[in-house]
Amino acid sequence: MKQLRYTVIILLLATVGMVNAAPKAQLMPFWNHSNEGNHARINHGAWQQILNHYLNKHRSGINRFNYAGLKNRSKLNNYIVYLQSIDPRRYSKAAQKAYWINFYNALTVKVIVDNSSIKKIGWFGRGPWDKKYVTIKSQKLSLNNIEHNILRPIWRDNRIHYAVNCASLGCPNLGAKAYTSTNTERLLNNAAKDYINHKRGVQFKNRKLVVSNIYKWYQVDFGNVKNHLIKYAKPQLAKRLRNYRGSLSYDYNWNLNKL
Repeated sequence: MKQLRYTVIILLLATVGMVNAAPKAQLMPFWNHSNEGNHARINHGAWQQILNHYLNKHRSGINRFNYAGLKNRSKLNNYIVYLQSIDPRRYSKAAQKAYWINFYNALTVKVIVDNSSIKKIGWFGRGPWDKKYVTIKSQKLSLNNIEHNILRPIWRDNRIHYAVNCASLGCPNLGAKAYTSTNTERLLNNAAKDYINHKRGVQFKNRKLVVSNIYKWYQVDFGNVKNHLIKYAKPQLAKRLRNYRGSLSYDYNWNLNKL
């Protein structure tokens, strides 16, 4: 029954994700404020503890999350309540970037583990991505709000696509480290390299270049996709990409990234 539940949920996520494949980055001006003089850090220790206990670095190169093992959800719930109690605008942009990435990932995990039936997550209408799960400073927010109305338009950093995790095997890894104001740049670069140098991001099949659908959905963010891939590819792959003159094919695995 539990296996069926997770299968149904991820099929729903896949359906919604494919229908609304690439929402536009449209700024919510309310969130585009910061206090660069505030050097305080937001405490993401609880999220790090959850990652330490339930995230597995699988031999496949794809990090897996033990959703079924997360029976005591109080730490996750309390962390999300804590994040909602914060006004991120009072912090620096660096602290905010880490805050929103961690918030998105923690909330995605919560959506998966909290829903015991397809009716709870919703099939018709806007689906899980647009459901208003949290409230911060009286502003109700969805997963799509965090990604497409805050993270993408404020920072205009295509590496964000390697950080926010949609709980599928085709998605860039759910990172093993919580993002912070001091490690975000390093983690984003590492996440881009990990994904591009793994076959779910980039691979050659029968001399055809096959890349993840994220490069199709968010081509507006990546620009020249091949140049972007070369920037983070290992030398051998980068050389092959430079020499490739054909068109791109796309693929994506929507199966749940469960342990």
